Amino acid sequence: MTGRRRRGAELEQAILRAAAEELTASGYAGMTMDKVARRAGTNKNAIYRRWPQRAALGIAAYAYVADARSPAADTGTLRGDALELLRQANATWSSPRGAILRDLLAAAADEPSLLELLREQAGGGAVNAAWRAILERAVTRGEAPAEAVHPRVAAVPMTLLRGEYALRGVPSVPDEVLVEIVDEIFLPLVRGLEERERR
Repeated sequence: MTGRRRRGAELEQAILRAAAEELTASGYAGMTMDKVARRAGTNKNAIYRRWPQRAALGIAAYAYVADARSPAADTGTLRGDALELLRQANATWSSPRGAILRDLLAAAADEPSLLELLREQAGGGAVNAAWRAILERAVTRGEAPAEAVHPRVAAVPMTLLRGEYALRGVPSVPDEVLVEIVDEIFLPLVRGLEERERR
């Protein structure tokens, strides 16, 4: 500690940085408020005032290490955009950031409040918004009908990718699987909606 009392955003950043370091070093199971307080050079009360539960701190620390999501590149086609988003997700899942998220998801089996917080705060909304955005661009380009901009349609590629992780038991899938998800399932689904609209 510097001897200067930190407050507000500066203290919060120090706590989040310390919690993220603990998650990386010890996993969620090993992250305690005591360890985070020591690493941040503060006391537990300062942490509990901001994050009353360990689960809330764990999710906030994950969000802290997760880089701000840049919008998916506009490749000019729905196929290109969808592949880009899946490739980004695949790279993230096998990264150190993905390892933290996998640890949090594993812990959520015993801590239901953790899973709920993950859904609310750990970027699921941003992922869904990115998929809706590429569908909206496809509608504007005339590649997809307006009906394709639907939460269920937008969720299909990521749901299938997560299923691949679960089946394979590894945090990465070959690129050809991503291509199959887009070419054999996602694009036919979108085209099917367009054909249905014409009837």
